[in-house]
Amino acid sequence: MKKNNILEESVRLSLEQYFSDLGDTDPSDMYEMVIRCVERPILEVAMERANQNQSKAAQMLGMTRNTLRKKLIFHKLIPQD
Repeated sequence: MKKNNILEESVRLSLEQYFSDLGDTDPSDMYEMVIRCVERPILEVAMERANQNQSKAAQMLGMTRNTLRKKLIFHKLIPQD
């Protein structure tokens, strides 16, 4: 059996806690909620590691610089032009 990496395990534990906190309530839009929760910190860390260089951060993330800029603006991590 393959062991999960630490990030996968953290997500799994967080989701289990989320379901526990919900009790008998059915979740909705769970995928979108998780993406919203993790996307901002991913962008922040990538930008920090790239010393605020958007081209480097985009390369690290595997996306175009334009896509990164849109996401940074959406999360209010940079000012909109």
